[in-house]
Amino acid sequence: MDIRKELEALGIAEVRAVHRNLAPSQLIERALATGEGMLAANGALVVRTGDPSGRSPNDRFFVDEPLVRDTIAWGRVNLKCEQGLYGRVLRKAHDYLRGKDVYVFDGFVGADPAHRLPVRVVTDTAWHALFSQTLFIRPSAAELAGFVPGFTVLGCGAMKADPASDGTRSTVFVGISFERKTNLVVGSMYGGEIKKSVFTILNYLLPQRGVFPMHCSANVGADGQTALFFGLSGTGKTTLSADPRRRLIGDDEHGWWDGGIFNFEGGCYAKVIKLSAEAEPQIYNAIRFGSLLENVVVDQATRAIDYDSDAITENTRATYPVEHIPNCVIPGVGAHPKNVFFLACDAFGVLPPIARLTPAAASYHFLSGFTAKLAGTESGVTEPQPTFSACFGAPFMPLHPTKYAAMLAERLAKHGANCWLVNTGWSGGPVGTGSRMRIGITRALLTAALEGKLERAKFTADPVFNVLVPDACEGVPSEVLTPRNTWKDQTAYDAKARELAAMFARNFEQYKGDAAPEVAAAGPTA
Repeated sequence: MDIRKELEALGIAEVRAVHRNLAPSQLIERALATGEGMLAANGALVVRTGDPSGRSPNDRFFVDEPLVRDTIAWGRVNLKCEQGLYGRVLRKAHDYLRGKDVYVFDGFVGADPAHRLPVRVVTDTAWHALFSQTLFIRPSAAELAGFVPGFTVLGCGAMKADPASDGTRSTVFVGISFERKTNLVVGSMYGGEIKKSVFTILNYLLPQRGVFPMHCSANVGADGQTALFFGLSGTGKTTLSADPRRRLIGDDEHGWWDGGIFNFEGGCYAKVIKLSAEAEPQIYNAIRFGSLLENVVVDQATRAIDYDSDAITENTRATYPVEHIPNCVIPGVGAHPKNVFFLACDAFGVLPPIARLTPAAASYHFLSGFTAKLAGTESGVTEPQPTFSACFGAPFMPLHPTKYAAMLAERLAKHGANCWLVNTGWSGGPVGTGSRMRIGITRALLTAALEGKLERAKFTADPVFNVLVPDACEGVPSEVLTPRNTWKDQTAYDAKARELAAMFARNFEQYKGDAAPEVAAAGPTA
């Protein structure tokens, strides 16, 4: 069956032309010819998503089908939609594509061949095809010839849903149907909706195969030891894993199975607000021809990039193939990790810059997933907001959080990995008073942990947060390690620390019936 007939079998018929797996240069040429974007001085294709410029979590749904009805953890995160609603919007998308050029990317998600998912992305914009080709794993000619999709993503971002006639909540609709094996994205040109939809699909499918899906980056040292970095957008997963002294496996999404870990993707999707060659040289140099820049301000005359500007959005983004990072790991697989880091962007400014977690505390903080949502990563978020996101990725986890937490605890115990809580947020006070933790300090602490130096340090239990804080670390001022000492008003610190501890306790109430007593007792005390 040829590609046009395969699309017709899905309901995508009477399109003008089908362009399958075009080379990046061809996609860029088409995007420029159709006015989808412009080239920046560094050769990257610059596009604007319009509104929304971030994910729309309140418009992401799973279709209520017998196959998943009793396994998805329905609620505020995993929203349910009826099959009739999904069918209406899907037919509308099919009609929208009639008479248009259609771009198809066929590729894989999952660097380990034993666990990869063949994914087909169908869209009417060349830059969304380039986005998919950059982010996912590109097939060989032989793989493409025998390609059979396991899931199809239909991206019609420029088409708006109509709440009145379609029954949607807004003009944006992101729907996943596991029975149809299709994912529909309409009303949003933000590339992250395609990427995170596929991640969400894997987070449902892989645990059934004994694979633990993780919202984390990963790298490996010269000694062969792998490290994982869990965290939400803006906490430093991409930045901290792109370390010139280590080899990058992947920047955002991985699986952990009996054979080790593997990257889901073939590229990176970095937040680039205030990006600089000095602070993040690997990412800065990775953005070149074949890369995409979303919502980044570019001078129309000189084509110079202004990474410091948030005139369009705080959530400026870049995509680039993982091969653009020097000395990256191809294919993206690694051994079982020796160190696991939980990255928390603490907007209160009260968490220590690094703390060692006991096994019980690791489970507690994984279920809590504390951080601050940063401006622009979701629609309506205009300033840092303290939040709790289970598994450091609740928006993408269809199963109950305790399912993923159990998989993590089992693997940490089996492979003897160290677990650390790292504050990449504020120090010396909350947002507006304190300052953002310097990346040099964070890197020094991570290096000490990765090299085993922190394991030999003396630790003191934090009296409020119940985590183990090192008394000293080479290259880091001692007062920084104890956040209370960085505040001018230490009474104000005590009050703010108790406030955050109480938030932890209130959030964890939802897990008390499922968590072991020692896990529940491992949290902060107000």
